[in-house]
Amino acid sequence: MQLTKEALKAAILEKAGTSPKAQLYIKDFYACDPETKPRDLKNVANDLVKEGKLMFWSSGSTTMYALQSRIKNEEGVAGI
Repeated sequence: MQLTKEALKAAILEKAGTSPKAQLYIKDFYACDPETKPRDLKNVANDLVKEGKLMFWSSGSTTMYALQSRIKNEEGVAGI
């Protein structure tokens, strides 16, 4: 059974907070609910960005998602 939108948001935030990698591709969140369609999962992740709970991180060629507290800026200072 597919997770509700709120349960999916909680699962995404938990994955972002506990993953060994600070920045995650959208495909890294697919395991949070295999029954959710990729487009729906991306929309939920984008909602979390709009709410300020996640943020985009760009490597220059790829956009990833991360918690603000886990991202380091160019000077190596945690958080942005």
